[in-house]
Amino acid sequence: MPAFDRLFDDAVFADFYDLENGWGTDLDYVAAIAADATSVLDLGCGTGELAIALGAGRRVAGVDPAAAMLEIARAKPGAHYVRFIEGDARTVRLGETFDLVVMTGHAFQVFLNEADQRAVLATIAAHLAPGGRFIFDTRNPLVREWLEWVPQESGRVLEHARHGRVKAWNDMAHDEATGIVTYQTHYWIEKNDQHLMAESKILFTPKARVEAMLADYELSVERWAGDWQGGAWHENAPEIIPIGRLSTA
Repeated sequence: MPAFDRLFDDAVFADFYDLENGWGTDLDYVAAIAADATSVLDLGCGTGELAIALGAGRRVAGVDPAAAMLEIARAKPGAHYVRFIEGDARTVRLGETFDLVVMTGHAFQVFLNEADQRAVLATIAAHLAPGGRFIFDTRNPLVREWLEWVPQESGRVLEHARHGRVKAWNDMAHDEATGIVTYQTHYWIEKNDQHLMAESKILFTPKARVEAMLADYELSVERWAGDWQGGAWHENAPEIIPIGRLSTA
């Protein structure tokens, strides 16, 4: 499994996830793609927002390695529609296939080497039904978004349901040789002067590398989107979003 990451594995930090990464245009886009799907596998489902939204009337499974995130997911209204599974996207095999396999929230980037990325793509291919579709996202390294993840650019104020007013910021270091960004997430809870910090690592992979790996697993891309409004990919697009099917289907 990926190394322990407090941002996801620690219940205190997981409690901030929906506040910072709640429903957005990414999940709107995927939900629209899922409209005709009768079954969905959500890899890296996190706190279950997408899986639960798609759950009623479908067979939906959500897989995530972080027990703290899954605990939040299972407590949400509508969670009974979804089968939540604590598991690793590199190795999980459910023995069933799905009309749609998704991985959102840049979960693909937590896999820090090519071997692990390939294992995830093998999992996607193994769970696609004939004619089934896949979609996932990874940030475009050409845009160098990590440059914004510094205190002077990332400062923000949150209103947390339990903690009240919280000041948040990030800091980062980028390794040009590997493409790995190590970033810190800081929360300062004003009411008790508590400072929380989690350190995370993610990998930025060029589109050409993603494209080559997909082909090796017979995952045929029908469209490369560059943002969650559905725009076509271009070199300055913020996202790399392959949407496709098994080429043997």
